[in-house]
Amino acid sequence: MSNKMHVKLNVNGEDHEFLAEPRELLIYALREKLNITGPHVGCETSHCGACTVTMNGKSVKSCTVFVAQANGAEVTTIEGLGNPDALHVLQENFKEHHGLQCGFCTPGMITRAAKLLEENPNPTEADVRFGIAGNICRCTGYQNIVKSILSAASEMNAAKEAAQ
Repeated sequence: MSNKMHVKLNVNGEDHEFLAEPRELLIYALREKLNITGPHVGCETSHCGACTVTMNGKSVKSCTVFVAQANGAEVTTIEGLGNPDALHVLQENFKEHHGLQCGFCTPGMITRAAKLLEENPNPTEADVRFGIAGNICRCTGYQNIVKSILSAASEMNAAKEAAQ
C-alpha cells in the first residue's frame, strides 16, 4: 500500500499534478518532480532563503513546506517572474547594479524582493534590509542587492505613474 498522495499545484501559472509522499518537501517536488530548478537547496533549515518562493501570496521557504501543506496552492518561483527574453525589472536591476556574485542566493532573493515591493512599493533602505533579512548572501556585502531593489522600486513606481 502506497503512502503517496495526489498533489495539485499551480506553479508559475501552470497546473501540475503528481504523486508524492505527504512529508516530501516542496523544494524537492519543484526541483525533482517538476524540473523547476530556480529555487535552490541551501541550508535545508530555513536560515538561508535560497529556496524562497511565493505561495498563495506569501513568501515561504520551500524547504520548510510539506507538499501536503502546499496541495492546491499557487506557487511563484523565479521562473515565473521573468525569462531571458523579458527579464523582470528586479532581474534587470540585479544585473545592472551587480546585485549578485555567485548567483546561488539570487533566485530566492529576487523572489522575496518581488513580494517585498508588492507589499511596500516605495521602501526605504531600512525597509529593504529588514525585508530581505531572511535571505542570506555569502558573497556580497548586500549593498548592491539593496541598491538593485531600490532601483527596481523606483523604476516600477515611475512606470506606474507614467501609465496613469
